[in-house]
Amino acid sequence: MSTPSSPKREEPKKRAAEEPEGAPPAKKDAVDIVRSKAGGAYIPPAKLRMMQEQIADKNSEQFQRMNWELIKKKIHGPVNKVNVGNLVSIVRELNIIRAKGILARAIIQAQAFSPTFSHVYAALVAVINSKFPSIGQLLLTRLIVQFKRAFRFNNKIIAITVAKFIAHLVNQQVAHEIIALQILIVLLENPTADSIEVAVSFLKECGAKLTDVSPKGLTSVFDRLRTILSEADIDSRVQYMIEAIFHIRKDKFRAYPALIEDLDLIDEEDQVTHIVNLEESHDPENSLNVFKLDPDFEANEANYDEVRKQVIGSGGETSSEEERRARQRR
Repeated sequence: MSTPSSPKREEPKKRAAEEPEGAPPAKKDAVDIVRSKAGGAYIPPAKLRMMQEQIADKNSEQFQRMNWELIKKKIHGPVNKVNVGNLVSIVRELNIIRAKGILARAIIQAQAFSPTFSHVYAALVAVINSKFPSIGQLLLTRLIVQFKRAFRFNNKIIAITVAKFIAHLVNQQVAHEIIALQILIVLLENPTADSIEVAVSFLKECGAKLTDVSPKGLTSVFDRLRTILSEADIDSRVQYMIEAIFHIRKDKFRAYPALIEDLDLIDEEDQVTHIVNLEESHDPENSLNVFKLDPDFEANEANYDEVRKQVIGSGGETSSEEERRARQRR
């Protein structure tokens, strides 16, 4: 009886096209690395700059994609660390012209994560808007689109967060007060518990400003709230919120000032106020968030840098020095 033969061990396949032993592994194309999505490996800014320096053709897609990634990193970092003390110096760090879509998105995201600092982000937008009004217009348009979507789908949390940002943009005179009144009319036209809560939250943030710039409009809003309080079928929680906002108004919104002194940075003659109609359709221009090849990249970069230096400055002054000069002019 023959014993079964043991299976032959397969010899490793010959690597005919293999590189010589000890040779360094082939490098991935830099463009492939940069094009990789969020699941890819993180590339530190220093490495991106080093990769850029190895590219001779500055107008190439490879170089421009790396530059785009660097710009995004240089925007998100400063925006996330902005505060009352460093606000003006942060503006000087930002690539405001080429990547305005990314900048607007970064500010909106930062405010959504930290709505208690809405007044700081609104002041940041006010400084940028005074120099580059198209960016203030873009950001306000995107916020209006977000608010309308949240209202349509009854997303109270997002509606409150976005409305809070819009309220502080009204306080900073980036947004005209008419948008605040339109938002309140929409919220109180067919009131629900959620829409009343959003309206009360919104009034807390910009009621002081509306008292100054549109007292008649504000009075009509409170007349509507008084009608809701007496006639509408509302629960005790909503009733308490309405009564609380009446007390806040009676106290002249003392606990909710429109501006704090440290964030009153823009002279009146430098302010640019945008009127955005809530009832109109708006294009958020999301294509501005996407990389586009620029055939005249080097020339445009030189022009952008010159404009930035002329409009914003070279960064020689600190934020406190800038603020002190602004107050001296007053």
